[in-house]
Amino acid sequence: MYQALYRKWRPRTFDDVVGQSHITDTLKQQVLQNRLSHAYLFTGTRGTGKTSCAKILSRAVNCQNPQGGNPCNQCPACLGIENGSILDVLELDAASNNGVDQVRALRDEAVYTPAAVGKRVYIVDEVHMLSTPAFNALLKILEEPPEHLMFILATTDLHKVPATIKSRCQQFAFKRILPQAIAGRLEEVARQENIPLTQEACALLARLADGGLRDALSLLDQCAGGQEEIGEREVLDILGLAGNLETARLMDQIADRNTAGALETLSRLYAAGKELGSLLGELGSLARDLLLRKTAPQGGAALLTGGYDEATLRDLGQKFPTSRLLQILTVLQNTQGALARSANRKTEAELCLIRLCDQEADESFGGLSARVAALEEKLQTLHTTQSRHTNPAPAPQPEPKPEPKPEPAPEAPADSSFWPSFAAGLRGKVPPSVIPYLNNPDKVTGVWKNGGLTLWTDSEFTRTMLNKPAILEALSQAAQARFGVPAQTAVVTGKAPRQEPVPSPQAAQPEEPEKPEEKDALDDLLAFGEFDNIQVTQ
Repeated sequence: MYQALYRKWRPRTFDDVVGQSHITDTLKQQVLQNRLSHAYLFTGTRGTGKTSCAKILSRAVNCQNPQGGNPCNQCPACLGIENGSILDVLELDAASNNGVDQVRALRDEAVYTPAAVGKRVYIVDEVHMLSTPAFNALLKILEEPPEHLMFILATTDLHKVPATIKSRCQQFAFKRILPQAIAGRLEEVARQENIPLTQEACALLARLADGGLRDALSLLDQCAGGQEEIGEREVLDILGLAGNLETARLMDQIADRNTAGALETLSRLYAAGKELGSLLGELGSLARDLLLRKTAPQGGAALLTGGYDEATLRDLGQKFPTSRLLQILTVLQNTQGALARSANRKTEAELCLIRLCDQEADESFGGLSARVAALEEKLQTLHTTQSRHTNPAPAPQPEPKPEPKPEPAPEAPADSSFWPSFAAGLRGKVPPSVIPYLNNPDKVTGVWKNGGLTLWTDSEFTRTMLNKPAILEALSQAAQARFGVPAQTAVVTGKAPRQEPVPSPQAAQPEEPEKPEEKDALDDLLAFGEFDNIQVTQ
């Protein structure tokens, strides 16, 4: 008789348990040191090894020849417990034995010493299914049990177990098994069972298992149908996940804002018997995968649902910005919650698709954020394109011819008349967040002097916003393109210096040149305009 893979490959020692070393190492040490508790509570999701560890522990505490904390699985005690001939180790299902009468009968039997082994062990699976009177009946014997008695309770819903029960047990939380560990176990089982499973298919099955090794082995058992080779495509076809291609096609229509096509696809899937809640759930899972792949391209592979291949995720991911994926997930979750209360489920699903295809129809905050993000992206692209056409690279300037006996040129006065037009041409060259500051004369004034550009700001906050390497580099390049000389840029806080009129070379000379007056250095500085606020007292 054929035996299912998850039963055939159930762990028989603590070392065989996958992904729960933080629990198995502790249990082995307790067995070695004989520091066993009278009650254990194993918690965790399905298929993570709770029942398997409970059975291994029941054999280890009664084994006649333990091996490093593991049962030998060869002595009469281990063999009898494994085949069920020793009745001192009993496994109960609390889902079908949840009444107070069953627990009272168990309590009355527990006081008797075991007949064939050293400890009487009760394994109670899904203990959260017990009724309140049953928990109360179990409470007394858990508090003061005989020395020969051990309880091992297992549950997937810890919050349903009373606190009085938890406090009398040692709790062990079983984690979801990582896909890499599941894939390694599947490869070993496939090799032993001569199943031609590729590494890609193995990784896909590990992701589909959602952290449960039992689910992974059941999926492998379903796919082992005698094909020459089992790859990703074969796994999707065998498990009935080829319908995910329809979901991916529907998501592609949403990306293209093809409302008519999306509604036609929904109608066709609905006519074919597709449940609307499941369809929206699959759309939400695909949107989640796309969001994880976009936000965490390196570490997000282990978090994917596994129902879609890499090519599909890559092609769809290029069509959606992050803001729109967030909006899609929000709309889908809200619609799924509203389906149970809707008078017409199909109409509700159609309205959902219309809001997804046409963002203007979504009046929620998420829809508004997605539209604003799309506009910002278009504006940024437009500014980049315009800056390439309107601001070409400056042509090389011809070298000036040397003039005979050049006289030293006087120091050029400060000039800020160019700044309004200069600041208006900076769009697309600097971050959009600083454009309002540069174009506000009350906050920023640019002064060109002696081959240097100085930005005078009204406050320290404005100076901090502008005094960044990327912004300074962009301003220097723009100034060099305008004035034709290399420019140094600085940002300071204060009022821009007063500008003196530039003397014209054709200005008329005075009729009678006056004798030059003696001037000290302070008069020169005041005439230069840098210290016009200084009060000079006689």
